[in-house]
Amino acid sequence: MPHADALPIILLPVGTDDAALDACLAALDAGTPPGSRAWLIDDAQGGPRCDAILDAWLRSTPLQAEYTRRDHAIGASAHLDEALAICGEADVVVLAADSVPVPGWLGQLHACLARDASIGTATPWGNLAEAASWPRLDDVNALPESPWLLASALRDMAHLHPELPAAGTHAVALRGRAVRRAGGLDKASFQSWPAALADLSLRLAGLGWRNVLCEAAFVGRTHEDLPGDGDYDALAARWPDWHARMAHFVMDDPLRVRREELAARFAVAEPVSPQTDLFA
Repeated sequence: MPHADALPIILLPVGTDDAALDACLAALDAGTPPGSRAWLIDDAQGGPRCDAILDAWLRSTPLQAEYTRRDHAIGASAHLDEALAICGEADVVVLAADSVPVPGWLGQLHACLARDASIGTATPWGNLAEAASWPRLDDVNALPESPWLLASALRDMAHLHPELPAAGTHAVALRGRAVRRAGGLDKASFQSWPAALADLSLRLAGLGWRNVLCEAAFVGRTHEDLPGDGDYDALAARWPDWHARMAHFVMDDPLRVRREELAARFAVAEPVSPQTDLFA
């Protein structure tokens, strides 16, 4: 297992749903190597119970965690871009605040970036992950009922890292050097950070970096992304073939064999306990 300081920094933009945040933090503690770095960034969005939830979590989490909150909101994409700039060329994983990571997720994303220097972004499977959705493509899938069983199935997946039409936004590992070279997020053109991340991944592809699937990691979530006003129109204007590429990806379904492989492994996976070493 790599040392926790070598793993990507977890960047989690805090949202308004306190219950989802509480569940996310519990999943982080259960499925992330102790000592991993996590930075919760709050653009003055946290709900009424946010302080109590985070105070209790920060006192007990095994992660190396920090929480910062702005007095006044500057906008979701601008706030995330500010955090990415502070992280410099360190690799990061941007994680939605309603996400539910399956154990082993962070180490697998780290290994994916380390395996191929041309990878700019690595996206795990997810139940609400568009092109990287599992078990059904581009569908509203339920959260997995047995995360430790799914983690057991994931760890034996082959590391082929197929190309995605764009990075996912439920969770995505970003190579810091690539983000710096691309100039970070375009906070002037996009309000929401999911749209800004999608745009970033398309710009990275134009610079020769790859946006890939990390087929040995899964991060679920409880809600689908809600784009900012005009964000989809801005993406379509900048990338006129974006919608067509996504549609062709869904129709051609190049990940079908990979999804079926994971489903087959999941069907016969042996139950594992939280003490099993899935972080290697």
